[in-house]
Amino acid sequence: MAPAHVLVFPWPLQGHINSMLHFAAGLLDAGLHVTFVHTEHNLRRAQRAEAAATPRLRFVSLPDGLSVDHPRSVGDLKDLAKSLMTTGPAAYRALLASALSPAAIGGFPALSCVVADGLLPFAIDVAEELGVPALAFRTSSACSFLAYLSVPKLVELGEVPIPVGADLDGPVCSVPGMEDFLRRRDLPSSCRRRPETQDVDPLLQLLVSYTAHSCNARALIFNTAASLERSALAHIAPHMRDVFAIGPLHAISAAPAPATSLWREDDGCMAWLDGQADRSVVYVSLGSLAVISLEQFTEFLSGLVNSGYTFLWVLRPDMIGASQSAVLQEAVGAAGKGKARVVGWAPQRDVLRHRAVGCFLTHAGWNSTLEGIAEGVPLVCWPFFLDQQINSRFVGAVWGAGLDMKDVCDRAVVEGMVRQAMESEQLRMSAQTLSQEVRRDVAEGGSSATEFQRLLAFIKEFGKN
Repeated sequence: MAPAHVLVFPWPLQGHINSMLHFAAGLLDAGLHVTFVHTEHNLRRAQRAEAAATPRLRFVSLPDGLSVDHPRSVGDLKDLAKSLMTTGPAAYRALLASALSPAAIGGFPALSCVVADGLLPFAIDVAEELGVPALAFRTSSACSFLAYLSVPKLVELGEVPIPVGADLDGPVCSVPGMEDFLRRRDLPSSCRRRPETQDVDPLLQLLVSYTAHSCNARALIFNTAASLERSALAHIAPHMRDVFAIGPLHAISAAPAPATSLWREDDGCMAWLDGQADRSVVYVSLGSLAVISLEQFTEFLSGLVNSGYTFLWVLRPDMIGASQSAVLQEAVGAAGKGKARVVGWAPQRDVLRHRAVGCFLTHAGWNSTLEGIAEGVPLVCWPFFLDQQINSRFVGAVWGAGLDMKDVCDRAVVEGMVRQAMESEQLRMSAQTLSQEVRRDVAEGGSSATEFQRLLAFIKEFGKN
């Protein structure tokens, strides 16, 4: 029997790529062949992608349909989605056709199946049209997936869209298993009517339709663990053909994921951390997409400085509107008086496992949330959009692994929450207990490790046909 060959196709954003690269590393570790699909733009940006290729891993690319100089920023995600949907299918169909013929692809066996990002429904449909089994992979939390799956019911009951001026602490009672703690402010931000126009963000309908589409896939894969999201997974399962919870993937694979960061990491911060005392540093990173205003930057900076703790802050060059990042970095340095370090991008998993880090101020993106939880680092969550609102509620109200700071950007609140996260023994113990539970899930015999083996067997079955 020929070895299994899986084509892995993430949505072209850093968080999605990271998660699915860890998945690819797990497949390679198990002896499978992997073709990993980037957009041409991202393959050009990816650091060391070609060097990361191995005899069983290759990177290929497709056009995203946007011009070379298009910014592809957070405000342009709908442009990217529309362009991918328009130009992607034809190029993807040609790529699949070549992958079905082993002779055409340099020694790789014929394709067994596709694992495509759940936000790329055409990748699932085109594969099945060509007779290639397709699985969906969601890089966000199962709780956020369940929220999107519940939106049609929430609309029917009048709970969504949330009107401008509504009490955001009002309860949301129709997302199964979350009736006791979910508030309006915890739903994805696109569920709120926009204050300027009173209309609904078109992104909501798009994400709801993509979520419903996953039931067409042979199976749905989540980068999550049963100890974190058992209830959400149980409520999702009846709607899907099969569900696999195999995370946190960065902790499950013995092999490191191939390094293809779209941002240049500053490893100099690791030597700087070596010089700091245990649990004395606040690590601040709002992810690869969040854009904040100069006013918000000032509130964060003042709150961090006033907390009295040393901090390491990831400030991407494109993060604060049109401001000059060099000027802002200097401002942080001056305000921090030697107790601050600023980097453009950091090797986050290494930072979080460093003994000097005491808490993590995060946007609560799912990868960052999982990485913080796995290391037992208390989180202070300031969600930006999409699944981050519901993730931060789970961190604070369900898992007890941190504090939820959503919808507030005030220096006194930043200062107070950072101090609490750095000083609360109860919060630290709770974060460490959760970390141990998740570590058990990914260890041999744990739920995620067992599910990963079941998924490998599921994929290998396709190779027999």
